[in-house]
Amino acid sequence: MTQWHLYIIRCDDRYLYTGISTDVERRVAEHMAGKGKAAACTRPFSSIVLVYQVSVGDRSTAAKIEYRIKKLLKRDKEVIVSSRFERDELMRFVGLPAPDTGVLMDGQ
Repeated sequence: MTQWHLYIIRCDDRYLYTGISTDVERRVAEHMAGKGKAAACTRPFSSIVLVYQVSVGDRSTAAKIEYRIKKLLKRDKEVIVSSRFERDELMRFVGLPAPDTGVLMDGQ
């Protein structure tokens, strides 16, 4: 099974972009190059820094977590970056059942 990763990059020290990839190093390099497969929303920025990454398992799980994070407020994304959550902690934080519990957290 191919291992998928969720990553967050900081653009120009202010904007946080969340993505998923099987090769985070390559993907961040594409964002930094600002062309080709770089996300359109990261192209205008001159500074792009990887601030968080975590292995999350299969593509389906990665996409679910990415979707939830993209809906969060910036302050909640900053919590993820500063807390360096492991996969299960991250899943609980965004309101998904972690594989080890199968239970949704209240208020998420």
